[in-house]
Amino acid sequence: MLKLKVNEIDIEVEEGLTVLQACEKAGVEIPRFCYHEKLSIAGNCRMCLVELEKSPKPVASCAMPAAEGMNIKTNTEFVEKARKGVMEFLLANHPLDCPVCDQGGECDLQDQSMFYGVDKSRYKENKRGVSEKNMGPLIKTQMTRCIHCTRCVRFATEIAGVTEIGAIGRGEDMEITTYLEQSMQSELSANVVDLCPVGALTSKPYVFEARPWELKKTESIDVMDAIGSNIRVDTYGWEVKRILPRINEDINEEWISDKTRYACDGLLNQRLDTPYIKYNSKFEKASWKEVFNIIKSKLKNTDKEKVCGISGDLVNMETLFIFKEFFNKTLGSDNIESRSDHTYLNPNKRENYLFNSSINGIEEADFIFLIGTNPRYEATILNARIRKSYVQSKTKIISLNDVGDLTYPYESLDGNIENIKKITEDNHEVSSLIKEAKKPLIIFGQSSLRSKSAKYIFESVKSFLEKNNKISENWNSLNTISEDASTVGCFDLGLYKTVDGSNEVLQDLENHMFEIVYLLGVDNLKFEKKNEFIIYQGSHGDKGAEIADIILPGAAYTEQNGYFTNLEGKMQKAYKASYPPEEAKEDWLIINELAEAMNHRKLFNDKDELDSSMLNQINLFIKKNKSIKSSNVDNLEFKQEILKVNNEDYYYSNAIARASKTMFECKRAKTNLKLTGTEG
Repeated sequence: MLKLKVNEIDIEVEEGLTVLQACEKAGVEIPRFCYHEKLSIAGNCRMCLVELEKSPKPVASCAMPAAEGMNIKTNTEFVEKARKGVMEFLLANHPLDCPVCDQGGECDLQDQSMFYGVDKSRYKENKRGVSEKNMGPLIKTQMTRCIHCTRCVRFATEIAGVTEIGAIGRGEDMEITTYLEQSMQSELSANVVDLCPVGALTSKPYVFEARPWELKKTESIDVMDAIGSNIRVDTYGWEVKRILPRINEDINEEWISDKTRYACDGLLNQRLDTPYIKYNSKFEKASWKEVFNIIKSKLKNTDKEKVCGISGDLVNMETLFIFKEFFNKTLGSDNIESRSDHTYLNPNKRENYLFNSSINGIEEADFIFLIGTNPRYEATILNARIRKSYVQSKTKIISLNDVGDLTYPYESLDGNIENIKKITEDNHEVSSLIKEAKKPLIIFGQSSLRSKSAKYIFESVKSFLEKNNKISENWNSLNTISEDASTVGCFDLGLYKTVDGSNEVLQDLENHMFEIVYLLGVDNLKFEKKNEFIIYQGSHGDKGAEIADIILPGAAYTEQNGYFTNLEGKMQKAYKASYPPEEAKEDWLIINELAEAMNHRKLFNDKDELDSSMLNQINLFIKKNKSIKSSNVDNLEFKQEILKVNNEDYYYSNAIARASKTMFECKRAKTNLKLTGTEG
């Protein structure tokens, strides 16, 4: 520990900290523009000047290492004069456009100028003018405001792993640009908007929408993937205007993906706001009483074995729980499933479908093996962690498949399943790398679990890891990337029907063995309808609603409270930020009222009772799961197969994203870029 003084107060700090960090430990706030704790130190802005004893000049605190015996002063006239001088230079060329700037009310420069700015400028020359840059459909530029802090450049290079933003020119003529005047090709690109301290980079979809003080701010959880990024939902009346990241060092740090941030405009489009009944291939509006009566009549006159239910990808856990209770208790059926494809599942142990090493644990890994996954599109934030692990520790990364640019270097095999056979038989270089590594990371993607050899791949690799003591309480190398927000919650609640890992309900559905199908927010089901009577409950008029006979309008994730369990098994609560449109209702309430219409008795009296019952079941399941020993799976049959990684369209992965105009613009920008031949 280092002993030093800050404003005549004695403090102790860890070695390796900067003077700025030491001051913050002492509770002293230092103004800054270029410094950011997640980025490398640039020392560009000089706003963080402090006075050091025996130093003739003020010192940039962000770049000065703290040392034993330092006497730091942050509130002297000398420091204030230095900072005012820096602020005068920063404002010399800055346009006085605060009233029309979208950064207004959230601008660091605006805030600091109140402390260190003056009411008059001594700069009488012509101000610098910089043309706007094209950075794609997400980022609006006003580069005359730029103060050359280079936060955006450092983020793109260090965190996102794309060297597409840089500086050209020198001195006053320096400009931040994308060089080729094209869209940033990173799924994290819009984080530069949050990083920009002056309004040079602002959100293009959000431009002139609202002022920060007009918005209601609600803390919530993202559902665009299975990461469970912590977000803040800003609403103006009913409309969700924007989504911003919240800091959670264990999950998303302080970043979110572009889809998380901008797919929210899809909440306004293609919404289901009233019940519908299909007559003669046309949908007609109906009342809740009418649709409940029809469903009741159909269900009462149909054998329970001829009824099935499938849940979707954006459904919260309370709704999943009551959905299961409805089938089990009201209908007396166990034909319920959450998988909309033939993904392999071994539910015997919870670790079989979790990312057991945790997202934060990726940084500790000393070897990473990717099996049938493209984490850049399947789990963008997780991929950023893998890159961070590589940047910090030069972690060796091997992928079974060549999946293109992952923003970090990796070795790829040919995708042949025979490689897995050789690895598990200890006859491959990867076998040695796994055994020699202290904390190896084996990551299964959904493509590997959808393949014909899914059972062989998963179970043989798991057996190999157990044999070599890579699955223990201290470190579990077995990791699965779930693509959907509700996947882990579904498995925890038991929304599946399987004996050997196959999807029995979907097999029977494809063989047209059911008469009534209840789709709960299912929009990614590839199913050719024949004579089935389909009930669809969801928020958007997407693929599921198209094949339905009855539509029950539900609520989106921002319009109801609900728990979601992310891919590493952490349960988090998303809070209600808005409300459903017109006659739409919260999803759990629809199922509860349907149960009452069927049996004259609700499943739960209120939401609190539902929450309590669900949490009790989850806790019992987790407790029971810990006592279960991992069982060996027999009959592992090797089949010659080339594994292909089939990624769903990143920008159109769910109903909300498909309804988003911004996601359409992003998809078009990427398509046009590929047509130029400059994509690399």
